[in-house]
Amino acid sequence: MQSAEPKFNKSSLLLALRRYSTVVSDMEQTILLPSLLRDVPSDELWNCEAAEESCGDLYDNYLTLKAIRNAVESGLISLDDHKTKNNAALHKTLEPLLDRDAEALFHFHLTGLFSVMRDLTQKTQTLTEKYKDIIGISN
Repeated sequence: MQSAEPKFNKSSLLLALRRYSTVVSDMEQTILLPSLLRDVPSDELWNCEAAEESCGDLYDNYLTLKAIRNAVESGLISLDDHKTKNNAALHKTLEPLLDRDAEALFHFHLTGLFSVMRDLTQKTQTLTEKYKDIIGISN
């Protein structure tokens, strides 16, 4: 009898999304007091120099990682005005790619999505480890 759980290739997008969702769930189960993350700088977690805006504290990062997981799982995407403007600017820089064939465009976006999911998974794990350091739990 086979398992009801589907088997995914290690480079499967579904596996990458599931891995991220699992890591965020682990983060939520570990971080019982998210308010302890307030006012803890997130310089090491997010690349603040590359961002146009302030990175905030680890609490903001915690909320962002959870919101991304919720959007991935629900399929609902809500963008505030600032993010919509950035998205429009990004779309303009990608316009030359939009003229290419569909398969090349698909592979471009898929590669980017894998990269983003890998980075988000790593950031979630790093945030969880920082919280453990704050409360004095060693691995």
